[in-house]
Amino acid sequence: MPSVILVGVDFGGPHFDAALEELGLLAQTAGYSVAERVTCKRRAPDPALFVGSGKADEIKMLAQSTGASEVLFDQALSPAQQRNLERHLGLPVNDRTLLILEIFAQRARSHEGKLQVELARLQYLSTRLVRRWSHLERQSGGIGMRGGPGETQIELDRRMIGEAIKRTKDRLEKVKKQRSTQRRQRERRDTFSISLVGYTNAGKSSLFNGLVKARAYAADQLFATLDTTTRQLYLGEAGRSVSLSDTVGFIRDLPHGLVDAFAATLQEAADADLLLHVVDASNPAHPEQIASVLGVLKDIGADQVPQILLFNKLDAMDAAQVPLVLADTMELEGQSVPRIFVSAKAGTGLHELRAMLADHVIGQKRGQDPIPPGSLPEIGESVS
Repeated sequence: MPSVILVGVDFGGPHFDAALEELGLLAQTAGYSVAERVTCKRRAPDPALFVGSGKADEIKMLAQSTGASEVLFDQALSPAQQRNLERHLGLPVNDRTLLILEIFAQRARSHEGKLQVELARLQYLSTRLVRRWSHLERQSGGIGMRGGPGETQIELDRRMIGEAIKRTKDRLEKVKKQRSTQRRQRERRDTFSISLVGYTNAGKSSLFNGLVKARAYAADQLFATLDTTTRQLYLGEAGRSVSLSDTVGFIRDLPHGLVDAFAATLQEAADADLLLHVVDASNPAHPEQIASVLGVLKDIGADQVPQILLFNKLDAMDAAQVPLVLADTMELEGQSVPRIFVSAKAGTGLHELRAMLADHVIGQKRGQDPIPPGSLPEIGESVS
C-alpha cells in the first residue's frame, strides 16, 4: 500500500480541516496509507509552490524520512503549482480533486457511471497538459495522428483529448435519453418518486436497505456506492408503492467536473417528488455538511424539491446529545423543514419515517401541505 503525506493550508476560511480527517479518509478509500500530516497558515497561496519554499522543503524532508511515495493536498492546485511542486519535491503531487476522481474511477460499476467518471477525468486532464508529459515541447511533422506540419505535441494532445471528451459526451447523451424515457414511463404510471441524498458516509445505503429490504452495498467509508439504485417501497398507510432511489453521496468542494459529469445520475434527485436528506447526526461537522449538500442540490436544480431531514446514526450519538423529541422541524435557508432522528443500524424511527412518507404522499395527492408544522408524528420522548 503506497504511503502519502497529507498537506492542508489554512487561509482563514470556514472549512479548514485542522486534522485533515476527511482527506485522510479519502486517501484510505483510494488505497493509500497516511505517513504524515502537514498543516500551515497563509494569507494567500504562493503562486509558484502554493505553500512557499520553506514549507515545501519541510515536506521534502518528511517524505525522505518517512519513505512516502506521493504528496496529497487538501486544496485544488493549479497546473503550474502542481508541476513546480513535483520538480521541487521529486515526488508525484496530487490534489483533492484528482483523489476524488480516482475513488470514483475505482467504484463505478454501471456503464453510465464509468462514462461519467471518464468524462470528468478527461476534463480534469485537459487542464493539466503541461504537467508530466516529457514530449510536449517537441514539434511533430507529418500527417494523421502525428499532427499537421508544425503542430506541437501539446496541441495534438489537446485536440485528441477534446475529441475524446466529445465522444464521451455523445455516449452519455444517449444514456440520458434512456433515463428520460424510463422517467416518462414512471410518470405515466403515476409513480411517486423519492430520492435519498446527503453527505457521503451519512448512511444513505443503510437506510435504503432498511426501508426496502434491498442488498445495496453499504460500508463505513466514503463513496461506498456511486451508481443510482431504485426499488419500490410499499407504504401501507398510503395504500400504494413509491419509487425510492439511492444516489451518490456529496462531499465538500466536490469537483465541478463531477457535478457536470454526474448530471444524468443526479437528475434522479432533481426530478424527484421528495428528497430524504440524510445527515450523520453523530458528526460534529454536520451543519457544514448540510450546507455542502444544499450547494450541490442548487447546482443541479434540485433545491426547490421538498425535503425531509433524516438525522441518522442516532445510536452513535452521545447520550447527552440525544433529543427528547425525535420528530420536529428545522429552519433550513429560511424555510421550516420536517426533521426526524433515526438509526438505520438499529432500526429506530424507520416505522415512523414510513408513516411520515405516507402522510406526504397522501397530502400531495390531495394538493395539500403534506406535513403541516406542528402535526409531526410522535415517536417518543427518549431513546432507551
